[in-house]
Amino acid sequence: MPQYIRARFKGSVFFFTVVLAERPSNLLIDEIGRLRQSYRIVQESRPFETVAVCVLPDHVHCIWALPEGDSDFSIRWGLIKSGFSRGLDPALARSESKVAKREKGIWQRRYWEHAIRDDADLARHVDYIHFNPVKHGYVTRVADWPHSSFHRYVGRGLLAADWGGDMKDIQGSFGE
Repeated sequence: MPQYIRARFKGSVFFFTVVLAERPSNLLIDEIGRLRQSYRIVQESRPFETVAVCVLPDHVHCIWALPEGDSDFSIRWGLIKSGFSRGLDPALARSESKVAKREKGIWQRRYWEHAIRDDADLARHVDYIHFNPVKHGYVTRVADWPHSSFHRYVGRGLLAADWGGDMKDIQGSFGE
């Protein structure tokens, strides 16, 4: 297997996609309290700023700003994933490889990260994160998805409550 090299930029901002091994699944929404607790514990012990986040039933998108001089997002994700998995039903099916590596089999081993290059890149990724529940068809309006930093952005006056429009109105205008 090729050795995967992750980007390391101390104190940088990164976009992540972290996915469950079994898709489709509702596990992240069904266990949202467990996910929030694991995330919060790691954030307290290894600080980072969550710029934007959206939890969907089977994956998470987020942007983190790491502290100056720190580039270790891998350990943070490992701790979040293991903290979430600990205590879940052990009857979840696991491959021999996952058993050998003492993995629960809940998460995909890898995740996607992207180093944010500039303000425009950041804005594109924040928009992508907030619009994702609409893209996947979970809701027709961004504001209707409860597990997103979109609501924090609206509260701070950074986005309008009707940002992203209403897919029902858009579909209706095309006769669909």
